[in-house]
Amino acid sequence: MGKKKQVASTPATAALDAAGISYVAHSYTHSDSAESYGAEAAQQLGVSGDRVFKTLMVSTGSTAAEDLAVAVVPVAAMLDLKAIGMALGKKKAQMADKAAAQRRSGYVLGGISPFGQRQHSRTVIDSSAQQFETVFISGGRRGFSLEIAPQDAAQATEALWAAITS
Repeated sequence: MGKKKQVASTPATAALDAAGISYVAHSYTHSDSAESYGAEAAQQLGVSGDRVFKTLMVSTGSTAAEDLAVAVVPVAAMLDLKAIGMALGKKKAQMADKAAAQRRSGYVLGGISPFGQRQHSRTVIDSSAQQFETVFISGGRRGFSLEIAPQDAAQATEALWAAITS
């Protein structure tokens, strides 16, 4: 899979380029009226929702702004907060505070990428990604996805594999 250069890079593409990891960039027109960023991406890209992955920030701390981590799950599935907590060595997790997620990642909601985040966070990718040759993950802005081999995504984020959907 070769790289397809886009006009503007993002911290996600810069991080993957620096690591020498191949991806294919896909842009689409984002609609402000979209109810689900992930479902919109799957529809716009013409790809099944089990192959397009959303990036969610979770907290394993006592508040939603502490001990943040990243969950990468199919847009067609729901994150299991107990499962991600256990994968991270905690009893459970909660969704991260939106402002804290944006500050830590350096991205806006709907465009959070697990790659090139402002601060490195522990990352867990749902094990279902391993069944595909490539998956689609946010490239760091709304309307921009990266097609990448799951093993390369895990390498780039130092991710754990776990079944984290319900």
